[in-house]
Amino acid sequence: MLNKASISDIFFDLDHTLWDFERNSALTFEQLFAHYQLDIQLDDFLEVYVPLNLAYWKAYREQRIDKETLRYRRLRDTFDQMQIALSDEMIYTLADAYIQTLPEHNHLFPDTIEVLKKLQSKYRLHIITNGFRDVQYFKMKNAGIIDFFTTVTDSESVGVKKPDPKIFFKAMSDAGSRPENGLMVGDNFEADISGAQQVGMQAIHFAVHGEEKHDSALMIDNLRTLLALL
Repeated sequence: MLNKASISDIFFDLDHTLWDFERNSALTFEQLFAHYQLDIQLDDFLEVYVPLNLAYWKAYREQRIDKETLRYRRLRDTFDQMQIALSDEMIYTLADAYIQTLPEHNHLFPDTIEVLKKLQSKYRLHIITNGFRDVQYFKMKNAGIIDFFTTVTDSESVGVKKPDPKIFFKAMSDAGSRPENGLMVGDNFEADISGAQQVGMQAIHFAVHGEEKHDSALMIDNLRTLLALL
């Protein structure tokens, strides 16, 4: 059960929780393939790329690879598996252009603005993200949500990634909050839910990846449900 009486601060993940990463990412690749005149079927590309990207983000989160390896390998491996011959020069060009172009797309999950507005009247809102600092800032700014958040804590600034306790404690310190007063809302069970719970925060799992039901935390599949819970 959620102890909502103790909550004063809500910490959100950004990608896959508020900001519709998969939709915006697909639009970015569609734009880049057209710009560089690459005859690549978007659906075929995404079928290979999406799971590879998630796997490389897991490796990055676990500090088994660095940022540059993530950006290169997720594309290199995708095109290799698709048996599409692209030079390393083009891979790096696409990788850089992707990072630059991605924040230009600003689709949010349904009801994000309305939910944030209503929650802001009762709680202080914050972001904790494993994403890259500059990219995340422009995502929030372009999507019109940055002003909802009192603090934004990113892994690049802290030097560790969720689920490392240090990033949660840094976020709470910046927010002037304590674990018993904090609620984490995120899509990744390992990074967001387990990470928050191990430092004493409550957590709500925004299950958007077809996860099986579990009893480790409250699960929701749309943001509007937060209003009923809180």
